[in-house]
Formats: sequence, structure tokens, C-alpha cells
Amino acid sequence: MYPQDLKYSEKHEWVRVEGDLATVGITSFAQEQLGAIVGVGLPEEGAEVERHAPLADLDSMKTADQVFAPVSGRVVKVNRALEEHPELINEDPYGDGWVAVIEMADPSELDGLMGAAEYQAFVAEEASKG
Repeated sequence: MYPQDLKYSEKHEWVRVEGDLATVGITSFAQEQLGAIVGVGLPEEGAEVERHAPLADLDSMKTADQVFAPVSGRVVKVNRALEEHPELINEDPYGDGWVAVIEMADPSELDGLMGAAEYQAFVAEEASKG
């Protein structure tokens, strides 16, 4: 259900690691909860971000929410396609719907993230509470 090669946060972000770069997006669970994404406020390239701090803003038909940085570092790339096509987050959350790429300041922060099986169990637990 969730890609095995990714790491996941408790705030429902995913991370794809390539060297010291972390591509970040929101999980399929998160986009399902939000509904149709109609707007995205992206961070600036070059911005420094702290782990757990807001990274991007999401507006959906239901609510406004934020994407939180799962790792600290510097934003080196943002997905400009989302400015014109925010629905990519709904259509392809693990592909074309990525949000930003962060050059990690401390790769050991990845140790605090979950694997796919752990995240699936976490989501099942969250769903049972709601």
C-alpha cells in the first residue's frame, strides 16, 4: 500500500532519500484525508528548514493544512508544477506530486522516521481512533 523505499513521518509526509537529498511529499493517506487539493504554497529555494517546522501550505476543498519538514536542511528544489496543477498531489502523491527537495543537514534525523510497514500500522491505529 505504501512504497517500501520511502520513510514516513507521523505528520504523514514521505521522504525519498538519494545521497544527502530528501525528496518530500505527503502520503496517499494524507491526501485522501484532505480531499481535492486546490492550492499549494511552496517554500523558497535556498530556504533553511528545521525538522517538524512548516515546509509548505496546502489548501483543499475541505481545509487548509501544512506539509512539515521531516528533516532539517536547505530547500534545493521545489515542485513548481504544483503552482499550476495542485491536483498532482491527489493524482500521484509519490511521483509527480512531490513538494520539495531538502539537502539534509543531519541525515541521522531519518532514524526517527518509519518504514512502510510501521507507517501502515500507524495509519491503521490513527483510523481506529477517528
